[in-house]
Amino acid sequence: MKINIIGRQMNVYEDTKKLIYTKLEKLDKYFKSEAEAQVTLSRKRNTSTLELTVNNDGTIFRCEIGADSFREALDRSIDMMERQIRKNKTKLARKLREGAFDDKGAYDGYYFAEDMEEDEDIIIRTKKFEFRPMSPEEAVMQMNLLDHEFYVFNDIVSGDTCVVYKRHDGTYGLIEPEK
Repeated sequence: MKINIIGRQMNVYEDTKKLIYTKLEKLDKYFKSEAEAQVTLSRKRNTSTLELTVNNDGTIFRCEIGADSFREALDRSIDMMERQIRKNKTKLARKLREGAFDDKGAYDGYYFAEDMEEDEDIIIRTKKFEFRPMSPEEAVMQMNLLDHEFYVFNDIVSGDTCVVYKRHDGTYGLIEPEK
């Protein structure tokens, strides 16, 4: 697995990098060698936040944990990532490394919307990612892996850009363009 470590407004020391590499080796049993992991560390108001994103052949796994220390956040994020994988084990079996269950993108930018009310600056976070064709069921799985409330995707059958989302009653909705 290729690992990229980023410190937001902070330096990441070598011992922390070694710890991250060591702990992420635990996830190698699930992913193919081409998988890419991005670990983003930040500290704000005495809270250490670790964001872990793993891209495995177009399937994205993500978690963000805040804790007292980066070590604690890293341990909790590895556990959370494994829970996500186990929870979606049957759906992910063909996408993950063969035998993974035998023994047990993108640039983030910010810009200010200046056309809003004069008294208030609103920061809008933008994300860019590759759309790839998938079924609504696969999009729901991907949304759950990212722990998001909605997910935009290209429908594999119609080729249309669609959105799946979580409803308040725990079910899922699908938004399709009208033809």
